[in-house]
Amino acid sequence: MMSPGRTIYAKLDWILILCYILLAIFGWLNIYASTYSEGGEGMFSLATRSGNQLMWIGIAAITAFVIIFVLGSRFWRTVSWPLYGLSVLLLVAVLLFGHEVNGAKSWLTLPGGFAIQPSEFSKIATALCLARIMGSYGFKLANTQDFLKVAAIIVIPVGLIALEPDVGTVLVYCSLAFMLYREGLPGKILGFAGLAILLFLLTLKFSPSVSLLITAGITCATIVMASRHRIRTAVISAAAITAAAFIPRLFRIESVARLGLPAPEYWILGLMVIAAAVMAAICIRKKIRGWTRFLLIPTVSIALIFSVNFIFHNVLKPHHRDRIENLLGISEDPMGAGYNVNQSRIAIGSGGLTGKGFLQGTQTKFNFVPEQSTDFIFCTIGEEWGFIGSIAVLAVFLIMIMRIVTTAERQKDRSTRVYGYCVASYLFMHVFVNIGMTTGIMPVIGIPLPLISYGGSSFLTFTILLFIYIRFDLERWK
Repeated sequence: MMSPGRTIYAKLDWILILCYILLAIFGWLNIYASTYSEGGEGMFSLATRSGNQLMWIGIAAITAFVIIFVLGSRFWRTVSWPLYGLSVLLLVAVLLFGHEVNGAKSWLTLPGGFAIQPSEFSKIATALCLARIMGSYGFKLANTQDFLKVAAIIVIPVGLIALEPDVGTVLVYCSLAFMLYREGLPGKILGFAGLAILLFLLTLKFSPSVSLLITAGITCATIVMASRHRIRTAVISAAAITAAAFIPRLFRIESVARLGLPAPEYWILGLMVIAAAVMAAICIRKKIRGWTRFLLIPTVSIALIFSVNFIFHNVLKPHHRDRIENLLGISEDPMGAGYNVNQSRIAIGSGGLTGKGFLQGTQTKFNFVPEQSTDFIFCTIGEEWGFIGSIAVLAVFLIMIMRIVTTAERQKDRSTRVYGYCVASYLFMHVFVNIGMTTGIMPVIGIPLPLISYGGSSFLTFTILLFIYIRFDLERWK
């Protein structure tokens, strides 16, 4: 008969553990490569980033052992609220006493010279609290009171992190929408969030007129689907939107431009208001119920479209504005805001199929890419290990995320499933945004590549997140 310890050992998710080990070792090697110089310190020296990362890997290994074999699942559920309270206090403390790095006050310096990033550890506490409250008896996300509890747990740390401001971590918290969708959040909310992002970017890239026309098109399509006379409604809607689309072109005519009329978007807005009033009158006359819900999307969308300029120039920091404008092609600054991404693309592209070889990267060796051991470490992978190495790293991340999701679906306990989806969501968003930054499809917002980028706070956070889930997963074998 196997002892309890040997039973736990046999049932551990070794696929997740193997993925973790592979990423940790590969990350350590690439941190050394990104800071390597001939005649410099060795990769084990604590005077180098690779040596420091190895120290953090050792600390993380001890932490993982304690989580698996010493601290049971009940411990983490018991301390979830105290940990959440502590994380909130640390987020407040960093606003008061933290020091600023790259435009964000995100770090607290501890006795002994160690610096921690409270926003990283808040992810653990938030995931544990969400798992506890959503796994409680009788919880229903559709219930307003329960939904507000969940919203409060997420909004409090997000609000404090936004004040730092740390846009990258705020974006990571947004990934919890995937978990909420799995637990019953209506897809309409996620769809509207996607629409809001699309309208924001289109308004910046083109003009409010384009966003208003898209809003009108989506609203009309919704009305057509709900109408009894779909063909007639579709023809009228298409004709109205097509006519409105010519308004901006009309204002480019010199004789019209001289009249000093209000901007085209205000004329389009006026037509939309008139159309909404006509539709409302028809619905009231025919006693059609539920027509007000068709006005919700355009009303909120219009408010967003006309607030884009304020948000962009008064909420976002100058370096965020520069990076977004560079990403959207509004402005080009290859030696300024676009320098990191431009050099990163060159490094990744120069790696070719198989890469230049370990420690042979010229872009890496001559420090063309800033922050190459942290946020831009993927370009070191691309240059020295090539397309094959890059795909291999992505494959390990994919296996890890899919493994978490698959085992989460097998859980008998809802709280474990919720926690698993939180971990998978965090991982996915970090990987997607980080690699998107280095390849130029996402703005540069300072998100590390999990378990690979240099940094003790990030590495320890993902270690704790992952091994708590592995410990929770053992419960389904009881």
